[in-house]
Amino acid sequence: MPRRRIGFWYRFAAVLCKPPLVVLLKRDWRGMENIPAEGGFITAVNHNSHIDPFAYAHFQYNTGRVPRFLAKSGLFNKGFIGAAMRGTGQIPVYRESTDALSAFRAAIDAVERGECVAFYPEGTLTRDPDGWPMTGKTGAARVALQTKCPVIPVAQWGANELLPPYAKKPSLLPRKTHRVLAGPPVDLDRFYEREMTPELLKEATEVIMAAVTRQLEQIRGEKAPETPYDPRRERIEQRRRTHAQRRDERTQERTRGGRPAAREEGLGT
Repeated sequence: MPRRRIGFWYRFAAVLCKPPLVVLLKRDWRGMENIPAEGGFITAVNHNSHIDPFAYAHFQYNTGRVPRFLAKSGLFNKGFIGAAMRGTGQIPVYRESTDALSAFRAAIDAVERGECVAFYPEGTLTRDPDGWPMTGKTGAARVALQTKCPVIPVAQWGANELLPPYAKKPSLLPRKTHRVLAGPPVDLDRFYEREMTPELLKEATEVIMAAVTRQLEQIRGEKAPETPYDPRRERIEQRRRTHAQRRDERTQERTRGGRPAAREEGLGT
């Protein structure tokens, strides 16, 4: 499968974005040899800053295999932004689809055409307090198992030091280093030719996220937590804590309200 040309729009975006990235970030990029030279593939990338898509795209642009990111389908119909999204070959995700496989049909088609589709499996900026990858969503695994394409785990660190998650202002000095490490393809052979159940997709996603986390451990020189941060589990725990706190408050209110009544009853006897 031949690789697709980079094209005018992507080169135009690079002309606009690369100069400020070069000024703002030093680069420590490793693992480019693991990016396939030909054919369709997926990269699974951790997400820890609003600007890391640009920094990561810079890394992969320099490999000659530009990434096609997934984005809400509605963005493709919005004037200049829509024209740029279409021109750079970004991938629409049809979230209104009731069929999960149909929601990722454009990504599957892109891989089968020989494209690289870049997934942020976490789905949003990590909420792990120390910046480690969270549990992932199953979209990347679904496309990988449907197409049997290589999945390259990629970790990045440094854009989050320039612009921390949810920060409004960048920290420009001292100049930060954007570190990227692309690993060898994730071994998903044991998941092929099996029914694509939710349990299978969850297990394959955990394997992919573990590979991304291992790359980040190498970059940071430290071990990640044994159990990835799970936003869903944290929301459940937060609701449980909130309910327990409210229950305790009601109990205390009833206790405080009952004491005067008990004294009054004692005085009346």
